[in-house]
Amino acid sequence: MPESELRAPLWRKPLDMFASTRAGSALFAPILHRIDRPLLRLSKGRLAMTYGLPTALVTTTGARSGKSRSVPLLSIPYEGDLAIIGTRFGNTKHPAWYYNLLKTPKARVLRNGEEFAVTAREATADERGEIWSRATKVYGGYDKYLTRVGDRVV
Repeated sequence: MPESELRAPLWRKPLDMFASTRAGSALFAPILHRIDRPLLRLSKGRLAMTYGLPTALVTTTGARSGKSRSVPLLSIPYEGDLAIIGTRFGNTKHPAWYYNLLKTPKARVLRNGEEFAVTAREATADERGEIWSRATKVYGGYDKYLTRVGDRVV
């Protein structure tokens, strides 16, 4: 993906600035996925409330339930693959999908009209820096989230 595609459109900046605040996170965390999940399915991964950001619908297997669980996540292109970052809107706890992928790394991704199987793995320490750099170009709010997650590695 070209470097220019990593940058979010300029019109997103004020929205992203609000979304990354505690108030914005409190507003969007409980509702955004409820809207984006059906929107992404209906549009085959092309349209989400996070329009202008590379969003994917990631379907995992529940770590405890064994049931299929789908969650919309920002997806950062990285060396021919996709990286997802578990900030959970700046929460001190890992998102549920993180535990799901730890237990069952096989998942499905719906993005840009394509659905494909993936095998998840944690990024190495060396990869994290490059992925983080790319991610903050896409969504500047990640840096604000990082100040709130405590000692947790995202």
